[in-house]
Amino acid sequence: MSVGLNRASSFFYSYPKKFKNIVRSEKLLRRVDDIYLIDSSLNIILSDTDDIDNFTKPSEEEINEASKGLPVSINNGVENKTSALIKLSSLIDTYLYISRNIEPQIIKYLKETKQAVNFYYEVENKKLDIKITFAIIYILVVGLLLFVSTIIAITFADKLTKPIISLINASENISRGILDIKVPESNVDEEFLVLNKNFNNMIERLKRQQDKLLIAERYSAWESVARKLAHEIKNPLTPIQLSIDRLQEKFYTKISEGKDEFKNYLNTINRQIKDIESLVNEFSSFARMPNPIFKIIEVSSFIDRAINFYRMSSLNEILLKDLKKRLNVKGDEEQLYRAFINLIKNSEDSIKEKRDKNSKFKGKISVEIHDNNDYIFITLIDNGTGIKDTAKIMTPYYTTKKDGTGLGLPIVSKIINEHFGDIVITNNNPGVKCIITFPKSK
Repeated sequence: MSVGLNRASSFFYSYPKKFKNIVRSEKLLRRVDDIYLIDSSLNIILSDTDDIDNFTKPSEEEINEASKGLPVSINNGVENKTSALIKLSSLIDTYLYISRNIEPQIIKYLKETKQAVNFYYEVENKKLDIKITFAIIYILVVGLLLFVSTIIAITFADKLTKPIISLINASENISRGILDIKVPESNVDEEFLVLNKNFNNMIERLKRQQDKLLIAERYSAWESVARKLAHEIKNPLTPIQLSIDRLQEKFYTKISEGKDEFKNYLNTINRQIKDIESLVNEFSSFARMPNPIFKIIEVSSFIDRAINFYRMSSLNEILLKDLKKRLNVKGDEEQLYRAFINLIKNSEDSIKEKRDKNSKFKGKISVEIHDNNDYIFITLIDNGTGIKDTAKIMTPYYTTKKDGTGLGLPIVSKIINEHFGDIVITNNNPGVKCIITFPKSK
């Protein structure tokens, strides 16, 4: 622009209007918003602008710099305007001062660029701190991931090892002979669940076998004791009985006073001998119980016999709930019949104790037979007095009856165990509940 105006400087004095038109043309051609021609004293010689009030005077330093013939960028402090100054060499003490308005979008881009540059230098200056921060964050994240993965691994391992440890502990207890244990059921895996269930079933079978073995050993010991007692007691009973008979024959006719009293004494001794003989017979019966002769028999056959034996004379209601289908067991019918005779007799005696206290009491005995795939269950329930100590009732010679020998239930238990069955007796409040289990036979 300064080159064009220097060429047209001759019109500045001779044709001022034409010079002014040239200035306007330059303004339009260069897309400049403001044009001023000023002198070194900052007086405006000529201008082409829309707003003369927006003129920002350059500083003295900028005028001195421009006087050297070089273009100078003017720092006018206005954000949206850029200005420049240059000396016109063809005119005396004349300077070309121009300014252009900057579009807001460009200003925005400039600001963003400046911010980006500032951020870059800020990051550059803090590069070491950022690296350290990043390293710390990386270590924390990696540590957290390791911690979480460790917790997950420990939890998973615990779920896997816990049932195995339970099985190991259970097997150690079994090896020490402790069978009153259960492996807790685990829902971690179906295979562990099945394994624990089978292991518990095995423990229960071992416990039953151990109990049966202990009962067998106990019965063997009691049989030996009973056999010796029966032998030692029975031997002197006959001489005593004969001596009493001889005393009665020899002295009864010779006694003049107290004859009846003498006879009563002898009768009392006889009765006591009969009681001792009855007890000895019970001992002998317990000691000489024959081994069962196994045959396939129907369950209802010996149970019906036992119930019908008492129905004719019993004052109690005796009910039998049968499945109405044939259920077979392998056993000795006479021994099983004897066992159920004993059980029903115990229920009769228990109900009689209640009836002695309350004549209007109605006794009831129910027998129910049911089965599953492998076993037959016989449940006997009465509403009698119950049992004070169910833990001792199978002990030979333990009885709560006045005239009992304590051999009835041990004989029942021995018969059922020899038939590979189980018997469980519990209080039913009121009365007793007895559950007998036999393996099913085809």
